Amino acid sequence: MSRRKTERLLNLVICLLATRRPLSAEQIRHAVPGYDRDGDEAFQRMFERDKNELREIGIPIDVVRDPWEEEPGYRIQRQSYELPEITLEPDEAAVLGLAAQVWQRASLAEAASGALLKLRAGGVATDESIGGGVGGGALELRVDTRDPAFPALWNAVRDRRVVRFDYRGAGSENVRERTVEPWGVVSRRGRWYLAGFDRDRRAPRAFRLSRITGQVATVGRPGAVEVPEGVDLRAMVGFPEDPAPERTALVRVRQGACEGLRQLATAVHPGSEGWDEAELVFTDTERLAGWMASLGADVEVVEPPDAREAVIRRLKGALA
Repeated sequence: MSRRKTERLLNLVICLLATRRPLSAEQIRHAVPGYDRDGDEAFQRMFERDKNELREIGIPIDVVRDPWEEEPGYRIQRQSYELPEITLEPDEAAVLGLAAQVWQRASLAEAASGALLKLRAGGVATDESIGGGVGGGALELRVDTRDPAFPALWNAVRDRRVVRFDYRGAGSENVRERTVEPWGVVSRRGRWYLAGFDRDRRAPRAFRLSRITGQVATVGRPGAVEVPEGVDLRAMVGFPEDPAPERTALVRVRQGACEGLRQLATAVHPGSEGWDEAELVFTDTERLAGWMASLGADVEVVEPPDAREAVIRRLKGALA
């Protein structure tokens, strides 16, 4: 199923769940993204297909015929849609919780919010508990990752599409292009990895997302990647990584700022013109770059060159 169709079906479900009264087909057409640009006949055909598909997967859509209205109305009763109370084992609950965390970062969350805004703007009363909010909601879920490559790789795994990206090895300044058949994106000890088949090495490999530089490009058509049956993605990233050598970064720090950095530095030398110089021991260039970039104008990485370039790259990305 295409991303566009997935978004449209999700928006339709949210629309029919959120409304407090049945909606006519015309109201749905204007409220649900994906319908409003189609002609009358095209919309009717698409709407009928969507209703049938939702019913086939077990989502009950009620048709309400009001004698005072010419057109029937549609809605989804929450009591018919919601699951009954279920009991999960701890490991099952953990897996579902992790999967649920994806939704808020996914692009579908923005589309879902847009559907509710359209309903409210059109004067349709909605159920505030649908779509989430502070403290809960069936669709307000999140994954915490700051790796810029995550969205593109997540979409590539979903679409089973080959990707190409530049990758910096552990403790190395060399960047090489990799072409990978993505099998999954996995979190381990707070870090995210792509597991898949490395076409250049002709073997399964795992790649830490924080070491991917630049943009992730897709190669070929969706559906080209086949995940081997029984593959253990977590085992692929479960082996200890080769220890990266320790290096020292020279950082200019604005006087009177960054007390935490000063405490972690191996040495701080008084400088001039309002700046001091600090020495920081590090092993992961991208992790250091993320930290330095978060301190903004109060720090400047002087050396090594690859760490300085990593910070500049992150700051340019934030500006863009």
